[in-house]
Amino acid sequence: MGINSESNMSANLQIGPTTLGMVRIYVAGDGIDLPLDFDPEEAEEIAEELRIAAQAARKLADGGKSPKR
Repeated sequence: MGINSESNMSANLQIGPTTLGMVRIYVAGDGIDLPLDFDPEEAEEIAEELRIAAQAARKLADGGKSPKR
């Protein structure tokens, strides 16, 4: 499965700090129990990638139109 592959699978997503100073992204669902730990710098890089992807997705959804102001 890739980025553009649709799926009927559902999962829960939790994000938060651990007691060891890491940032955990925790994915749980049917047959899935996946804790992913990142140091704070990596987590900030992931957050920036999410912001960039959200901006790109918004442009695609708007058909390339500029945002309304």
